[in-house]
This record gives sequence, C-alpha cells and structure tokens, in this order.
Amino acid sequence: MDLLLAGVLALLAIAAATAVAPKLGVAAPLLLVLVGLGVGLLPAVPSFEIDPEWILAGVLPPLLYSAAVSMPAMEFRRDFGAISGLSIVLVVITAVLLGLLFAWLIPGLGIAWGIALGAIVSPTDAVATSIVKRLGVSPRVVAMLEGESLLNDASALVLLRAAIAGAAASVSIWGVAASFVYSIVIAAVIGVVVGWVNLRVRARIANPTVNTVISFTMPFLAAIPAEHLGASGLVAAVVAGLVTGRGAARFLSPQHRLSDAQNWRTVELVLEGAVFLVMGLELTAIVADVEAAHEGAWFAVGLAAIALTVTVLIRAAFVAPLLAALSRRASRAATIKGVIADRAAAGAASLERGAGPGRERGRAAIETKHLEHRASLGADRRAPQPSAARTERFRTMWRRRVADIDYLLAQPLGWREGTIVVWAGMRGVVTLAAAQTLPSETPSRSLLVLIAFVVAVGSLLVQGGTLPWLVHRLLPARDPGESLAERRELEGVLRSAAMTEMARDDDPAVREVAERMRAAWQVSNAEGASDGEADAAPDTDDSNAADESGGATATAAATMPPAASDRRIDPEQVRLLRLRMIEAERTALLDARDDGTFSAAALSAALEDLDAEQISVELKGTESG
Repeated sequence: MDLLLAGVLALLAIAAATAVAPKLGVAAPLLLVLVGLGVGLLPAVPSFEIDPEWILAGVLPPLLYSAAVSMPAMEFRRDFGAISGLSIVLVVITAVLLGLLFAWLIPGLGIAWGIALGAIVSPTDAVATSIVKRLGVSPRVVAMLEGESLLNDASALVLLRAAIAGAAASVSIWGVAASFVYSIVIAAVIGVVVGWVNLRVRARIANPTVNTVISFTMPFLAAIPAEHLGASGLVAAVVAGLVTGRGAARFLSPQHRLSDAQNWRTVELVLEGAVFLVMGLELTAIVADVEAAHEGAWFAVGLAAIALTVTVLIRAAFVAPLLAALSRRASRAATIKGVIADRAAAGAASLERGAGPGRERGRAAIETKHLEHRASLGADRRAPQPSAARTERFRTMWRRRVADIDYLLAQPLGWREGTIVVWAGMRGVVTLAAAQTLPSETPSRSLLVLIAFVVAVGSLLVQGGTLPWLVHRLLPARDPGESLAERRELEGVLRSAAMTEMARDDDPAVREVAERMRAAWQVSNAEGASDGEADAAPDTDDSNAADESGGATATAAATMPPAASDRRIDPEQVRLLRLRMIEAERTALLDARDDGTFSAAALSAALEDLDAEQISVELKGTESG
C-alpha cells in the first residue's frame, strides 16, 4: 500500500510540475529534481535507491526510441559527421582527460577507475536536451544535440565496461576498439530489422489501440536481443526508432500515428518525470553513504564542480574547430552550388538524349544544339535511350545535393550557435544509471557515485537553469514570416498534386472544378496576395473554407462544382475523390521530405493537417454509412 501511495503521489507531482513549470519560467525536469531532493530530506522519508538495471533496461530504451521516432531523418543525415564527432570522439576524449584528472585528485583511485568515472559523466542526455526544444533554437542545433544524445550513450557505456575490465588488466586497446565496433554494428543491424518488421506488421493491423500496444514493445524487442549478443541495446532501440519514424507516414494510417503520438507523449512525460524525481530522492542516500565512509560530501561536491567545469571546457575546445570545419564546408558548398545546378541540368539533358557514360555524358551537355539537330534528322536513333527511372534517379540525386547546400546556407552555425551547443550539453539520466552500475569492489565507490550525481544535478541546475537566458541573449527571435512563406510554398506543391489527381477523374464536372480551381490559384499566386488567397479562389463557400484551412489545400472544393455545369457530384464520389487527393498530397509531401526541400517543421505541420482531414473524411463516411 505504501508503494502504491508513493506511485500515486509521484504521478501527481509529475503532473503538477509539468503544469506549473512554464508559469514559473523553469523547466519541469529541474523542478522535479528539487522536489525529489526536498522530499528526500524529510525525516519521515526512508533512504531510497533504485536498481540501475531498471533505468538502463526499462526506462532508457523507450525514451530513446520515442525520441528517435520523432527525429528528423534528413537533418540527422545532413549533420551525421558532426553528430558522430560529438557522440563518439568527444566522449572518448572527455572520458580519458577526466580519467587522468580523477586519478590525480582522488588518492588510490588509479587511471582505469578514473576513466570509468570519466565515461560515466561524459555523455549528454536526451531527456535533458528536451529543454532546448522549447526555446526557439535553430532546428539544426536541436538536431545536432538530439542526435548526439541519442548515440553517445553507447560509446560511454562501452568505455565504462572496458575501463572496468581494464582495472583487472584483462583488456587491450585493440580489444576495446573491437568491442566498440561490434557493439555498434550488431546493434544497428538488429535495430534496422526490428524497425522494418515493426512497420510491416503494424501496417496489417486495423485497430489503432492494438497497434499502439505493439509499438510499446518495439524498443525492448530491439534492445533485449542486442544485449544478449553483447551489443548496445540502446543503439538498437535508437536505430529501430529512426527506421520506424522514417517509414511511419508511408506504412501506418493517420489514426495509428495519432494514437502513437498521444500515447507515447504520455509515456515520455511519466518516465522523464520519474527519472528526475528519483534523481532528487536518491541524492540524500548517496550523501549518507559518503559521510559514513568518512570521505566527505563537500570533497565530492568540489570534485564534481571541477569535473563539470573541465567537461564544459573540453566540449568548448572540441566544438570550436568542429563549427569552423562546418563553416568551411558551407562556404565551399556556396561556391559550387551554381556548378551543381548547371551540372544537374546538363546531365539530365544528356540522359534524355541518350548520351553515353563518363566524359561523353558531359560533352553532350556542351553539344546540345548539335544533338538536337541530329535528333531532328533522326541520326541518333541508334543511340541507347536511358530509362525514365534512370533519368529520374539522376535528377533526384542532384536535386537533393542542391537542397543539402541550401540547408547549410540557410542555417549557418556561428559562435552564437556554438555557445548554445556547448552550454546545452547537459548530463542526466544515463550518468545516474551508469554510476550505480559500478561494481562493489570499486575503490571509493560511494564517492564516485556521489560525484556523478552532483555533476548531473549541477549540470541540470546550472546549465539548464541559465540556458533560456543565454538563448534569449545570444539568438534573435526567429522571423515567423520565413516559416509562413515556406508553408505557403509547400501548400502550392500539395495543391498541384491534389489538382493533378482531381484532373484524372472521368467525371466532366470534377474536371471542370479542377480547371477552375487551378486557374484561380494561378491568379492568386501571380497577384502575390498571401492574405487574399481566399478572395481569389472560386466564389463558393467550400473552396474558401478549404483555402482557409491551409492543411490539405482545397480538396473540399470538390463538394460543389461551379454553376457553369448542371452536373452534380455524388456525395460518395466526392468522399472517395477527396481521399485520393489527400493520398496524392501525402505522397508529394513525403517526396519533398526525401528531397529535403522543406524544413522538418513545415513538413510535420502539413502532414498533421493532411492526417486530420483524412480522419475527418473517413469519419463522415462512417457516419453516413
């Protein structure tokens, strides 16, 4: 009964902190840490300690999986080099340098155990970096921080295992490297397989509730086999989440994805809140253990302060040249953007005219007029004609390269963004869980665990508490007009797809609606009146309402053809037509996502609008039936 009461009170505390934190101007995780610390100091509350296996195997896989599902895959790919550097190279450097520092400052510790503690405090936390999302930081910065926190757990835990084994002189540097590669590769393979099977199986299940229940098992279905094979269960869960998130819109229905999103948000809220609440509760027990060992709690606090300071300095020293390299990359991209665009056009023309590979393909672009003359005479009929699929692949390749360059130029990373990247590298739940996995024979174990706890708590309080102020001081407010213009452009792409699908209908009335709507939108775009699009649309209530919705474009206009035709469209025909148009728009949206021509935020908002309209249309069909 006491445990049940504690669970109920914990849920109420999590809900209250989440609701009150925005009004107080602080992040909910910070508030929960303070609440847990205050409760733990009460005389009536017994000492509290949770098995770290519950966090490593029960809490982290679903949290990382959920974060990976919502991770923009295109942004992740574009900055994968920087993310890899932050999540692997920086973790190794931080662990080794901190290990040397701890071995020097703590008598009798040794380098191996020092590196073990360095590995514990080196990874940033996916839960902690959620604070950054609410501050209006550049999406590129958010993607880098999220990608880093998703992947650096594995490198830190592999280093921790190697350091513990190294303390017994049973491991070599080549053994550590081989163990790391094996852990990542096997976990990635398992994650890809689980993610692929997840999408195929759930696509065949009609019940959204059952579908969501199955989704809750996915992080564990990826993590458990990986751990049994000696690989990283966390990496397997992350990869499964990335595969699922990328393919969900193509395989899962809007009802399934909406159910997933709502239920996973609840799971995230409870798990994240519980972790930070437990962090505060356990701190008092750890302090008591250190005092009982006569090692001095204030000594541990001092070492933690030094470690946190050194960690930030190492991160700054690593991020500075990393951003400089990214800046040089963006500069080079700017100089070759025009060349790439010209090459894309020339290559496409070459392919269309059947030019051969290699240099002949490039020469074909120069000899365009000559080839056109030969084509008119029929002299090039013997030249091999490339397939339409090959031509489209070539165009797509160059289109994506140009989109990547536009992304780098539109979201540069200067010293202001670099400062945010450095200061937002907070420690959290992984540090707490990993610290408690230290074996009982570890020298000064309670002291090391307390140092790790104070680093994590201090990072959240100091860095997390000051991050909003720092962001507001360094970064200007984002112009809402930019996102609005991008949204308008994306709506135009979706409108075109919808109108193309409508024009394929055999009903003359439907085709008439399509032509009139197409003409009206062309006039609207020519006038450039963003606020007057509804006035420029056909003079029917349905089309105006569709324009104002801004989501699935103007598919609702098909419900009533213009007065120029006496034909009426059957309601069921309208409903099926609208569903076809929505599907065409979704296909165009996902193609745009793959090309990287729009931001993740604009694509996500447009997809939500399409999903909402499809659910509405399907519900109306169910009610009428």
